[in-house]
Amino acid sequence: MPHTSPSSATASPAASSPDQPSSGGLCAIHQPNLFPRLTTLAKLFAADAWIVLDDVQFTRSDYQHRTRLAALEDPDRTRWLSIPTHLPQGRQTAIQDVLIADPAAARRRTEAMIRQEYRTSPHWPSMQTALEPVWTAFDTGRTAAVAETSTRVLLDLLGWPGRILTAAGLPARPERSERLADLTAAAGARTYLCGTGGMTYLDPAPFTARGIAVAPFLPPAAGIWASARRVTSLWALAHLGPASLAARLRALAGAPDSLEAAA
Repeated sequence: MPHTSPSSATASPAASSPDQPSSGGLCAIHQPNLFPRLTTLAKLFAADAWIVLDDVQFTRSDYQHRTRLAALEDPDRTRWLSIPTHLPQGRQTAIQDVLIADPAAARRRTEAMIRQEYRTSPHWPSMQTALEPVWTAFDTGRTAAVAETSTRVLLDLLGWPGRILTAAGLPARPERSERLADLTAAAGARTYLCGTGGMTYLDPAPFTARGIAVAPFLPPAAGIWASARRVTSLWALAHLGPASLAARLRALAGAPDSLEAAA
């Protein structure tokens, strides 16, 4: 089952999947987000497979083309970083088809804003090197390629050993919960890892019918997690460094209160 994402040329351990998915494990299904928030990154890190949901409708009010940067010294001081986008099919445009309005200018602005916020971090040298594939992804002209790559490089930097698949290449029914259950099964996973937002609408019946458990992902609310639902995970990475942040994510992934299968 080859990975066919537009950013699949990115060289990284998490950038490809085997021809046949392994059986078992946790599966997270999420749209590509631009430098995702810490809660999103932590959910993907806790999973054994991430299915990139890039064939659904693009939403300007979501995080598919934007992220909230937080000042290194104060995570409550924030500003938006957005990639100007063009929707070839109007509001019905799928995420994978969204185009960057001016790729060269968007790359310069994105790189400059991130450097301005985090260059004083002692961990900036490793971050700067890791982010190089993101700047290259702007050459594709596609917002989804940049957003997906921005997540890939962070997972790689944190040592995530999981697999990445693309939803468009997997068989699934069109209804929301049925599709999530079908995608989880197609990835060979036995548990679907669901965020708090998803738990509000998820119908467990299709998962039960396939013998798939649903596990809610419930991150803490204190410490670095106080701003985790609002700001990019780049802040936590710059604040703690890759090794320390990875240790916290591993501890969270192993906590039964965070990954408890729902009945």
